[in-house]
Amino acid sequence: MNIYSKKQRWKFVLATIAAIIVFLSLWYTNILVSQIAEEEKSKAKSWAEAIQRKAELVNYTQELFKIISEEERKRAEIWAEANRRVVAAPIDEDPTFYTKILFSNKTIPMILTDEKGKIITHANLDPKRSKDSLYLREQLQHMKDLNGAVKIQYYENQNNYLFYDRSTIFSDLKKVLEEQIESFNEDIITNSASAPVIYTNSDQELIAFGNLDSAKVQDSTYLQGVIAEMKETNSPLEVNLGDGEKRYIYYNDSPLLVKLKLYPFIQLGVIALFLLIAYYLFSTARNAEQNQVWVGMAKETAHQLGTPLSSLLAWIEVLKGKNVDDKTISEISRDLGRLETVTERFSKIGATPKLEQADVNKVVKNTLIYLKSRLSKKVNFEHTTSNGDVVMASINVPLLEWVLENIIKNAVDAISGEGNISIHITDQSQFVYIDITDDGKGIPKGARKTVFQPGYTTKQRGWGLGLSLAKRIIENYHSGKVFVKQSEMEEGTTFRIVLNKMVQNGRNIHSYSFL
Repeated sequence: MNIYSKKQRWKFVLATIAAIIVFLSLWYTNILVSQIAEEEKSKAKSWAEAIQRKAELVNYTQELFKIISEEERKRAEIWAEANRRVVAAPIDEDPTFYTKILFSNKTIPMILTDEKGKIITHANLDPKRSKDSLYLREQLQHMKDLNGAVKIQYYENQNNYLFYDRSTIFSDLKKVLEEQIESFNEDIITNSASAPVIYTNSDQELIAFGNLDSAKVQDSTYLQGVIAEMKETNSPLEVNLGDGEKRYIYYNDSPLLVKLKLYPFIQLGVIALFLLIAYYLFSTARNAEQNQVWVGMAKETAHQLGTPLSSLLAWIEVLKGKNVDDKTISEISRDLGRLETVTERFSKIGATPKLEQADVNKVVKNTLIYLKSRLSKKVNFEHTTSNGDVVMASINVPLLEWVLENIIKNAVDAISGEGNISIHITDQSQFVYIDITDDGKGIPKGARKTVFQPGYTTKQRGWGLGLSLAKRIIENYHSGKVFVKQSEMEEGTTFRIVLNKMVQNGRNIHSYSFL
């Protein structure tokens, strides 16, 4: 018990140290990741604020162009009024003021027509094409569609009509505005934070997108799903460009930020995988070393016992020739037979044992006969089978006897040499079950698996090898199973041994089956 307890304590201490190291590593890594993530978020926030400010600038520019457009219409109306005054002015009135107004227009393209639509004059058109009647008609229609006509009444029943286009300065500024809006859209799509972006109108119809798969974005279902996901991650940016329609910018965290969020979990997984592989390799190497120790000790023990045992057998023959009473010789022969059995068991552990079809019921009977003569008379044994007297299984008889002896002796210790022990054999189609039950003090739940560990014992002078040896014989050599089937404190314990019935090429064919 002490050896096993120390081993468990060391395991707990090492596991605690490993957990602290892993925790500190993850904690420090998480701090670094959080700092980088904050920088990424700061980039995204700065980009969003810059987009918002630029949207306000574009909106302001749109409003400014509306004002300029209104001012140009007023200028056109003033020019039309000056033209009417010049035509309708009396002979004694000085028209200089009005003519200055007419000649001051150097930027607004204009066409003056009569009531029948005949072009009277024009100003500020392309000088190279101003004599082309088709060009003039095209410009006239364009001006009609754009701004309509300004009516000029110069006599009671006679009117002229003035048509005008945007000024050249206005057109140039408009181009600048369009370039600014295009630049605004590019800034949305290509952002410094490399964040996935979707730009839509108020009906969530796609205007532009960036850092997304172009093929998938065309799928409306996928698009709506991405927009919903972006809404949950970040509040959409509302954009008003001054045309009365609201637009929205949806954006998500950058790929780097997403990867940084996953990094601690990936790191934990890698560390856990490394620890599992290391533990597996360590356990495999330790088990291989233990097997070598077991085999080496078993072979050496069998060898050391073999020589004096042969000599003792020869001395029995000498004693028979000296007329020693038969009872004494019989007792010595029985003990020597027992030593031969022990030697045979050790020799079989040191090599691969041969499995044969044998009667399990007979093995149990012989084991009980041997133990009854050596155990307390206050121990009551009960031996039953579920089906007939002969129960065949694939076993090695000397090794199975050793297993039964170890488990039964443990049961006797559990009842403190006074109580009941029952051995029940169940014969099924593929397996044979041996249930060994005592009415002793029971096994705590936490110790039901550890009782088979080498060094686990409740005795002051015990080695803790009996059940460990039983497990090795049943599972490694018989490909069966041995375990605590049930146990209740102060009521008793049942150990179950599972053996395969069939054998093929010296090995059990149901190597991993158990109940």
